[in-house]
Amino acid sequence: MAPLPLAGLKIVVTRPRDQAEQLAQGIERAGGTVILFPLLEISPVPDPAPLHQLAGRLHEFNLAIFISPNAVRYGMAAIRAAGAMLPDALKVATVGLGSEMALRKLGVTNIMVPTSHFDSEGLLALPALQDVRGWRIAIFRGNGGRELLGDTLKARGAQVEYATCYQRAKPTHDANKLLEASPDALTVTSSEAFAHLWSMLDESARQRLATTPLFVQHERIAMMARSVGWGNVVTTANGDEGLLGGLIAWADSRAK
Repeated sequence: MAPLPLAGLKIVVTRPRDQAEQLAQGIERAGGTVILFPLLEISPVPDPAPLHQLAGRLHEFNLAIFISPNAVRYGMAAIRAAGAMLPDALKVATVGLGSEMALRKLGVTNIMVPTSHFDSEGLLALPALQDVRGWRIAIFRGNGGRELLGDTLKARGAQVEYATCYQRAKPTHDANKLLEASPDALTVTSSEAFAHLWSMLDESARQRLATTPLFVQHERIAMMARSVGWGNVVTTANGDEGLLGGLIAWADSRAK
């Protein structure tokens, strides 16, 4: 019987805790040992009233964009809490396959999603969003975040409102425990998460950890990591399957 592809390897999963299960299970099925080290904590907004107010008037909008699976989770919960539904005439879009899957699980169909480059740039490149003059667009997202999507849609003639439906926060971790675990590889799925990781390391820890292969899903994260001196950064395909495939291909190349 052939050994499992990740056998003997310790892989760090840095997704928020309640989003880490699928990737962790995939790594374990492939024989790897998972080290859970969430770099973002996700929680509801402290005052949901503005979110519920917007959710209750979705009939005024032409398009609702859900930025992430968390935006789907908390945004759709707010819509239900407001006693509302997604109007039949409302177009729905998202930037990634994970968010699309989350929407489909809730019964949403006819979703606009990029066919490649699963980010704001990819969504903005869709033909359906080139002429949005006069549209009213609601963007469901977490606190803060990039403004590129909203700013570009405004420049194209749309009225944009943000629906902040969850909070991201930096967790409190002891980075020494991560170093003591001596991981063979790390996975990071957002620029914000990488920034949190880097900020919690002192110079000695940075030098030690930056020799560990780092697996990311977007060139933007890869560029950030390389800019601070991370030596081995691998950009994978999108989603948990993309990360797992990248890890297995790397492990296979090490074994040869």
